[in-house]
Amino acid sequence: MASNSIDNAKCILVIGATSGIGRALAIALSELPSHPSVIAAGRRQDRLKELEDKKLETVQLDVTADTQTLKATVDSLIAKYPNVRAQQLYDDALAFISGIQYQHYFNQSVDLNQINREIQVNYLSVVSVISMFMPHLLELSNKGLPSFIAPVTSGLAFLPAAPVINYCASKAALRSFTTSLRMQLADTKISVIEIIPPLVESELHDEQGTTAHLSKFWMPLDEYTKITVDGLRKGDSHVAAGTADNVLKMFEQADLNGAFPVPKLQ
Repeated sequence: MASNSIDNAKCILVIGATSGIGRALAIALSELPSHPSVIAAGRRQDRLKELEDKKLETVQLDVTADTQTLKATVDSLIAKYPNVRAQQLYDDALAFISGIQYQHYFNQSVDLNQINREIQVNYLSVVSVISMFMPHLLELSNKGLPSFIAPVTSGLAFLPAAPVINYCASKAALRSFTTSLRMQLADTKISVIEIIPPLVESELHDEQGTTAHLSKFWMPLDEYTKITVDGLRKGDSHVAAGTADNVLKMFEQADLNGAFPVPKLQ
């Protein structure tokens, strides 16, 4: 078993677990042979209740909440679950799967509220929650205990699709952040794993009315979930599938999959 395999995680927090990829991964991770505690976090209480019925722990969390509310939720999570506390000698994994997508046409009219919401949900909320958990994860690292951070970007972070211009930009920002974060934490026991889905069966496209069309091209959710869980168990630093895996390999071959090293401060 790889040292950064998800099989080593005793407690996994999945943010964005009430639908689509997040829900499927939360359930699949709860069924790992290692039997980790999985905490499913999301906004919709009815969906959380369904996950409780599947024996998952749940917490209501709105990633668009103000900083103070978000910080209070993070602090309560660390306090509520003993197996997330550093002194209990358990490992942690954080998976960030929340995401929204709108179409924008700048040659017509653009809803700036939707632009801002996409950036908030897809990028800023992830950065905020990671920063709030970081003292806890560094405490684990200082005790010699590994932990995992797994942001979900997109194949569209590499090759954008013009109709979803801002979604692609938000995921490209998250990919850049994830790559640099991995470099910054290279000397710690915190592994940063980038999950890179292609077009996958989900509710993401319902609001735009594009589900019927895109369903002809997307990867079935069950197939995607299996590939992703297998990659997480192998301890891959990048877990991609389908067309997203193809573009990742293209970037790797072009030697574009890195960041400048962090200078050592004297």
